[in-house]
Amino acid sequence: MEPKITSKSWNHKLESIILESWDNEEIYNFTFDKNNDAQNIFVIDTPPPYPSGRPWHIGAAAHYAQIDMIARTARMYGNRVLFPIGIDRNGLPVEIYTEKKHKIRMKQMEREKFLDLCKSALDDLESEMISIMKNLGISANFKEYYRTDSIEFRSLTQKTFIDLWKKGLIYISNRPNNYCIDCGTTIADAEIIYDDILTNLVYMKFKIENTNDKILIASTRPELLFACQAVIVNPKDDRFFGIHGKRAILPLFGRSVPIMTHHSAKPEFGTGALMVCSYGDQNDVQVFRDLKLEEIVSVDQNGRITKEAGKYQNQKIKQAQENIINDLKQDGFVEKIEKVIHRTPICERSKTPIEIIPLQDYYLKQVEFVPIIKDISKNICFYPEVHKQILDNWLNTISIDWPISRRRFYGTEVPVWFCNTCQEVNVPLPGKYYQPWKEKPPFRSCLKCGSNDFTGETKTFDTWMDSSITPLFISKYVSDPHFFKKIYPTTIRPQAKDIIRTWLYYSMLRCYQLTGSLPWTNAWIMGYGVDEKGKKMSKSKGNVIDPFPIIQQYGADTFRFWSASETNLGQDFRCSEQSIAISQKFLSKLWNIGRFLSSFSDSLTDLDRHEMNLLSTDKWILSELFKLVKNCLKGYDLYNFFIPSNQIRDFTWNIFAAHYIEMVKNRVYDNSNQQSHNSALYTLHQCFSTILLLLAPICPFITDTLWKELYSRKSIHLELKPMFTDQFKDFESYTQKIIDFNSYVWNRKKESINPHTGKKNSLKDPISISIPEELTEFKNDLVVMHNLIDSDIS
Repeated sequence: MEPKITSKSWNHKLESIILESWDNEEIYNFTFDKNNDAQNIFVIDTPPPYPSGRPWHIGAAAHYAQIDMIARTARMYGNRVLFPIGIDRNGLPVEIYTEKKHKIRMKQMEREKFLDLCKSALDDLESEMISIMKNLGISANFKEYYRTDSIEFRSLTQKTFIDLWKKGLIYISNRPNNYCIDCGTTIADAEIIYDDILTNLVYMKFKIENTNDKILIASTRPELLFACQAVIVNPKDDRFFGIHGKRAILPLFGRSVPIMTHHSAKPEFGTGALMVCSYGDQNDVQVFRDLKLEEIVSVDQNGRITKEAGKYQNQKIKQAQENIINDLKQDGFVEKIEKVIHRTPICERSKTPIEIIPLQDYYLKQVEFVPIIKDISKNICFYPEVHKQILDNWLNTISIDWPISRRRFYGTEVPVWFCNTCQEVNVPLPGKYYQPWKEKPPFRSCLKCGSNDFTGETKTFDTWMDSSITPLFISKYVSDPHFFKKIYPTTIRPQAKDIIRTWLYYSMLRCYQLTGSLPWTNAWIMGYGVDEKGKKMSKSKGNVIDPFPIIQQYGADTFRFWSASETNLGQDFRCSEQSIAISQKFLSKLWNIGRFLSSFSDSLTDLDRHEMNLLSTDKWILSELFKLVKNCLKGYDLYNFFIPSNQIRDFTWNIFAAHYIEMVKNRVYDNSNQQSHNSALYTLHQCFSTILLLLAPICPFITDTLWKELYSRKSIHLELKPMFTDQFKDFESYTQKIIDFNSYVWNRKKESINPHTGKKNSLKDPISISIPEELTEFKNDLVVMHNLIDSDIS
């Protein structure tokens, strides 16, 4: 019989046609019945990807492929799935990209023109990203995708600011802040990473005032010597008991500072005596607060030394450090210089060391909410559970409120106007999008003094102020209160582990402050995509793989299957074209099985199936099939697609195709014994249709194609998950015995010589082997399969 499927191999070029059919049939549309309280609604708080440049990270593409698997799994489980897609378009990366692309500096051109350039760059990058996501088969709502720089989104961000300002949860303060010189803005603790950098540790001689004695002080920041306001020693360090309360004279600058005790001075570091400057690090900030020292601003916003440094003023930090070290040496103030590895805080984006500069910024209260967030986070189910520890660790480090304002252009503006008469902060009513830097205020007079003279705020928000409200935006927090009531909290937040302390935490904090509840009940955390050597991919290293040509060459299903099968959920996964290409072999195997089965239609009626007496071989494979279903559903319950992908591949390739199909081929081709023929036919199609159902969330294109060719005119993605039973569980005990016997026969044939031809036996040649007694039930199928002669039971 000729196969119904004529193509000998799966053609991934069909994927674009299948995409179009899905779109035309609207099979992924989310429907909402506002009068039905019994709806099974599943809402994904999809991470809006950031179009920061080309190419898009292959790890990100793999991430979104698996988020789509979550959506398809939820549908397979009978849920109505709201799967929104947004594009994150605010913040620093696009500004840097635009500066590099046009060879300009943001603050050296008109703000409006710079914003237009940013928007144009984002539009180009965004369209490419959307195209990749669609080609991956992501079943999201692309017709209504949102942008975080849209008027609707930015007005919601501003509304949440206004609401929290009125609640007293946001305030303005001038305080030492993390500052990135390259980015030109304040950054939060969550945006800092640490790098081990080779640094000079300079041992400097400080004279003790009114004595001939000296105290040796080691520092990695000698360029801040002029901003030193105290020398500290540990109160328990007996080497310095005699100088407590005395004063030390700063080398080069001649100014005296007090010698004080503080517990943060570590006796084992350097000489045990430290100079405290404003500000070398966060410890300096704390010591200044504890000892009530008066700060000296040492570095300005352009990364240059301030006028307080005298002749070193206006020098860049490295230049000032070199010059001060040379002068210290020349004047005999240096004891020695050691090369040390220093754990240095750097900006997560620019990778340059941060400075701590006193600046006026807006702060969102978070310290007082840490105990609450710790408590309610226990109600979030993490997949995998181990990654909740990242959140817990971060919560334990929070010691200051969140600085939410930035000195950049492309972002949501802080909606504030300052009264020029009394300096009062005037906040507008929520409901529209405000740009205070170019607009007149929406009110006539100052609430405090009645003046009508205002200056608009020029700062923008930290991009996480926008991103942290995605659960509110997609559930229509303001625009549709009834929808919000039904949809919020959302079901699941899928994201990468590196933004747990930012996106996940800030979403929890902000949504709790605004709604009094968590934004979701589940958090799905994926690992990093690393290169084939195990190193994290980054554009700066040049080891990022562009997913688009790979998807074009191998197809989306191959890419998706690789993504699912490469590693366990939450673990980092290695990306290489070779491993993706290998995944294509399984799809070829699946297609070949489907093509074979298309020769034998599943024409059995329900009555035929009900009255069928299955043969032992068929019961055996069904026992393995039901075990497969059970294991796969466990994996899907955990949104861990590594489990079903590998289970399905192993069953399909190593058991179903390698053993079962070979054992029943004769019964399929020979219909002289109708009962035996029907039993094999029914079982083959039962197995294959179940394989397709189980694989559908992972490989949606090939499974839908085979399903429509073999089983239904309707899409497989409208079907529910397969069920399983323990009806034939006893037959599981035969699996290894069957595999061992078949392997034994095949090996014997390969090793033996055909007496008629003098050549090695082929697998079709007859051979005399006895069938083990424990496989008696399978004798007929085994004899025909292997062409056994003299096959008595042994």
